[in-house]
Amino acid sequence: MAPNIKENGDNNNNGYENHLYEEQIKEFGFGTRAIHIGQEPDPNTGAVIPPISLSTTYKQYGIGIHKGYEYSRSDNPNRSAFETAIASLEKGKYALAFSSGSAVTATIITSIGTNGHIISVDDVYGGTNRYFNKVAETQGIETTFVDLHDPQDIKDAFKLNTKIVWIETPTNPTLKLVDIRAVADITHQHNAILVVDNTFMSPYFQNPLELGADIVVHSVTKYINGHSDVIMGVAIMNDQEIYNKLKFLQNAIGAIPSSFDSWLAHRGLKTLHLRMRQHQENAFKIARFLEKSDKVEQVIYPGLESHPQHSLAKKQTKGFGGMLSFRIRGGFNEANAFLQNTKLFTLAESLGGVESLAELPSKMTHAGLSEEHRNAVGVTDNLIRLSIGVEDVDDLLEDIQQALEIAVR
Repeated sequence: MAPNIKENGDNNNNGYENHLYEEQIKEFGFGTRAIHIGQEPDPNTGAVIPPISLSTTYKQYGIGIHKGYEYSRSDNPNRSAFETAIASLEKGKYALAFSSGSAVTATIITSIGTNGHIISVDDVYGGTNRYFNKVAETQGIETTFVDLHDPQDIKDAFKLNTKIVWIETPTNPTLKLVDIRAVADITHQHNAILVVDNTFMSPYFQNPLELGADIVVHSVTKYINGHSDVIMGVAIMNDQEIYNKLKFLQNAIGAIPSSFDSWLAHRGLKTLHLRMRQHQENAFKIARFLEKSDKVEQVIYPGLESHPQHSLAKKQTKGFGGMLSFRIRGGFNEANAFLQNTKLFTLAESLGGVESLAELPSKMTHAGLSEEHRNAVGVTDNLIRLSIGVEDVDDLLEDIQQALEIAVR
């Protein structure tokens, strides 16, 4: 019989065994955990980097007796390793990886059944808004959107069938912050679950589970993978009942990432701490530069003292991230001219990669929102969103300056 065989069900930590004791793991710093957790040398060859497991099925040594894997839709060594690592970085016990961030959203919403009610922050990511309004609605699930600048405003939105409160902080693309601890306390008073989309901050700068969130979600596509070559999502939690329900749906629905994508995302995770530091350093310099420009009406970056919720950012995060938005002086024509004339900032959707990206949310990522909704939450035609990469910042500043000179005369 092969070594380390486990009976079905006796499979803690997603079937992945780590030689490090749990007490040691908790004491390690972020970078050490990012590199070592879920990263065991291959037991057969000694390879330091675990191989990609392409097998769809796994040998059983007796009925229901195996090494923790039966069928790759249910579990896969690369996916398990990634889930173990990201759970550690988000200070969670469990993690579940999915084929996209949207698949995470769909699975969590499916878990509440029909005829439920969701409360969401009003300027949630456009794709999440689309799912709530166009898909969840067909399941009899109603969504109420609330401006949560003051967390107390959420109280009047609760109904008897409210199951989930869904927030982003910072929000996309207006970078409004939500007080996670305050919203968590109110949510739990109403026996609902708080889901926090932590994509913009990454686990390096913010850990919502420590602030009372029940589930933390990420579009792994963004900062966690960090190289714009993987579509994935993940949910992290501490509650075993929530985990078991979502684990069942992960397998039953089957929206799971490939072993190769899991391997790539795990590789990206190992440099997350290094990349986030540089993203933030560059973003700070660019935000301050834009604040001084007479071609810019407003700069929105939580790290600036001019941000109306700067004090909240300092209280609940460990940093301010690499995302910023600004309102160019003028309207759509000026914004379009700026975006057409950058040389290093690529005009493209998505964010969080090593390369710098720029986009116009009103016509791109948030075009699916009604004009009334966009205007209400501040997604105007002159609002430009920048995903600041890790290039040499002087080159980025020069690129922004020359594009502004062309766009605003």
